[in-house]
Amino acid sequence: MSSPVTSVAFLPSRIHGTGGFATVNFIKGGRVIEYVGERIDKAESLNRCEAGNQCLFHLDEHWDLDGNVSWNPARFLNHSCSPNCDAELIEGRIWIVARRDIAAGEELTFNYSYDLTDFREHPCRCGSSTCAGFIVAEDLFEHVRGR
Repeated sequence: MSSPVTSVAFLPSRIHGTGGFATVNFIKGGRVIEYVGERIDKAESLNRCEAGNQCLFHLDEHWDLDGNVSWNPARFLNHSCSPNCDAELIEGRIWIVARRDIAAGEELTFNYSYDLTDFREHPCRCGSSTCAGFIVAEDLFEHVRGR
């Protein structure tokens, strides 16, 4: 298995800013890249969330992960309403995992799964035929379409 860092190139994205692109083929279920960061308690996570940090992941009932750090290239992966990856908690670590087979050259995306809080402030530009128009969890797509 090749190193995740050398398996992803970070380049300009048609979706938004910088994106991550596969430099090798990934098979469904394969780990693409680890989403790393600073382990913080829930109180600090809430403070950072209220300050606009959008790179937070739940780890357990006591801890979250703040991926808004320079050593986390996975923070550049963009949201898509039709993602080819999922973010999964595996043995206390966040991994970006291929949702389907992915060809070298494809942009790597996952659903950020935002809730409805201030959803209008997070328009989606993924370009997917199933785009909900806003960056929200898939189970909220119908609620926000056309709003």
